[in-house]
Amino acid sequence: MSHYQAPLRDIHFNLFDVWQLDHYWQQQSTLAEIIESETAKAILDEAAKICEQQIAPLSQVADAVGAQLREGKVTLPEHYYTAYKSLSEGGWTGLSGDPEFGGMGMPKALSMMVDEMLCSADIAFSLYPGLTAGAGVALLQHADDSMKSLYLPKLYSGEWSGTMCLTESHAGSDLGIMRTAAKPLPDGSYSITGSKIFITAGEHDLTSNIIHLVLAKLPDAPAGSKGISLFLVPKFLVNSQGDITERNTLSVGSIEHKMGINGSATCVLNFDGAQGFLIGQPHRGLACMFTMMNYERLSMGSQGLGAAERAYQNALIYAKERLQGRIAEKDTNKAEAIIGHPDVRRMLLNIKVMNEAGRTFATWVASLLDRAKYDNCELSNHRANLLTPITKAFMTDRGLDACITAQQVFGGHGYVKEWGMEQLVRDVRIAQIYEGTNGIQAADFMLRKVVSDKGVVLEALLVDILDEITTQPNTTTPQLQQAITVLRQHLHALLQRDLAVISAGACDFLDATAYVLYGYMWYRNIKALATGTQDNDFIQGKEQSAAWYCHKVLPKIYGILASIEGDTSSLFKLQDDIF
Repeated sequence: MSHYQAPLRDIHFNLFDVWQLDHYWQQQSTLAEIIESETAKAILDEAAKICEQQIAPLSQVADAVGAQLREGKVTLPEHYYTAYKSLSEGGWTGLSGDPEFGGMGMPKALSMMVDEMLCSADIAFSLYPGLTAGAGVALLQHADDSMKSLYLPKLYSGEWSGTMCLTESHAGSDLGIMRTAAKPLPDGSYSITGSKIFITAGEHDLTSNIIHLVLAKLPDAPAGSKGISLFLVPKFLVNSQGDITERNTLSVGSIEHKMGINGSATCVLNFDGAQGFLIGQPHRGLACMFTMMNYERLSMGSQGLGAAERAYQNALIYAKERLQGRIAEKDTNKAEAIIGHPDVRRMLLNIKVMNEAGRTFATWVASLLDRAKYDNCELSNHRANLLTPITKAFMTDRGLDACITAQQVFGGHGYVKEWGMEQLVRDVRIAQIYEGTNGIQAADFMLRKVVSDKGVVLEALLVDILDEITTQPNTTTPQLQQAITVLRQHLHALLQRDLAVISAGACDFLDATAYVLYGYMWYRNIKALATGTQDNDFIQGKEQSAAWYCHKVLPKIYGILASIEGDTSSLFKLQDDIF
C-alpha cells in the first residue's frame, strides 16, 4: 500500500519564508483583495485533505481499473467522480481562473502547490482538472468576449472540462505538416475534419461537456507552422445561453493501452465535419496554443516533483521499518533498520535534496509568472520564459530518477505491485515525453532562450544571483560561487561554437544550469532559516541537506560541462547506416 501526506510544512516554508510571497500579495493591489497567508493556508489544507483522503489511497485501484472504452463511451474509475466533484465544489478547478468569469483568481504560486499535491495523489487524475485549467488560460488570453463568457464559467466551475488537440499520427511534434482541415461555414463557424492522437482526457463522462481546443488549417493557410489556426470544438454544441443542444460530429476512435497513467483516457479523436469556432486570428493558432502548452509544461514539472515526493515518503517509511543486515560500526547480531546503511541513506538524501530544491524552484518560477501577470514585469516574464523548459525537463528527469532510486530502496519489494513503487515509475515516465519531449525542451532552452539573445537573460540572472550570494553569504556560498563562475565561462565559450555543436550539448547544458540554480534554491532555503521561526529539527534538516547538495550533488556540473567541451565530431561523422 502506497501512502501520501501532503508536505504542507515545506510548502508553507517556501511560500512564506523563502520567497515571502504573502508580503508580495499584500503589496499587489489585485491580489491583496483576495488572498493573504491564512487564506492560502486554508486552501492548501483543504486541497491536502482531498488528495490524502479521496485520491491517493485509491491511486492503485485507478491504475488497475483504468479508463474503459465500451461502445464509444469512456468510463473512469468510480472514485474519480466523487473526487472530481469535491474539487469542483471546493473551487479548485477554477483556482487561478479570472474572477470576472467565476474563477477564484489565486496566484500561480499557490495553484502550483496544489498541482504538486494532486500529482502526488494520482498523476492520471490530476490531468483532468489540469488540462481544463490550461484550456481556460488559452481562452482567457486569446478568445473574444462572447466566447469567454460562454465557456469560461463552466470550465472554472468544473461542470465542463477541456483538452488540447495537437498531435496527428504522421506528424508527432512536427505540427506544420498536420492534415486536420477547417472549412469556413456561412454562419461564421467552421467545419473541422481530421484525426488527432494522444489526446489526454479526450473522451469521458466525468463532466457534462468537453471543450476541445483543436489545431487545424484553413484552405488558404500558408505552408508549415505559420498556417495553423486554433479552434474551439465542443463535444456537445451549446446555445447562446450556454445550454447543451446536440452532440457534435466528433467521436473517440480508441483509447491507448499505456505503460502508466492508466486512469487517464488517452484517445484517438475523429472530427467528421465537427462544428468549431475560431480562437484568435487565422494562422496564429500555434501562438495561442503555446499559451496553454507553456502552462502544461509547468504542470509537467509538478508531475515530476509530485511523484518524487510520494516515492520519497514511502521509501523513507520502508527504510525505517525494514530490518535487514548489520551496521558495520555496531557490535551486534541483531538486524538493523536499513536506513542505518550508508548506501540507503545516500539514496534517500539524494532524493530529499532534489525534491526540496525542486519545490523552491517551482515556487520561484510560479512567482515570476505572477509578477509578469499582475505587475506587467518584463524582467520576470523574460526569466519565466527562460526557466520554463528547465521546469519541464529537469524536474521530470529528476522525478523519474527519484522514483527509480526510491524503488531501489525497497529492493525486490519495490518491483512488485503491492507497494506502489513500480506504478510511480510507470506513471512519471510519460512526463519526460508529452508536452514536448525533454530533448525538445533542451533545444528550446539552448537555441530559443539562450543563443537567440546571446545569453543576455541567463547571464544577467547568474550575475544577480552571484551578487546576492556574495553580499549576503551563507554556508552554501563558496561552492555556489565557484559553480556560477565556471558555468558563465562555459556559457561564453559555447556561444562561440556552431549551432550543430551547441544543439548536441543542449541537454547537458540545461542540466548544468539547473544544478546551479538548484544550488541557489538551497542558498535561499538557508537564508530563510535566519527568520528564526522554525524548530531545531527543521533547521538541522535543511542545513545538512544543503551541505549534502553543495558537496555531493552540485559538483556534477563539472563533469557535465567538461563533456560539452569534448570532441563531438563522431556525432556527425558516423553515417546513418552504420549507427
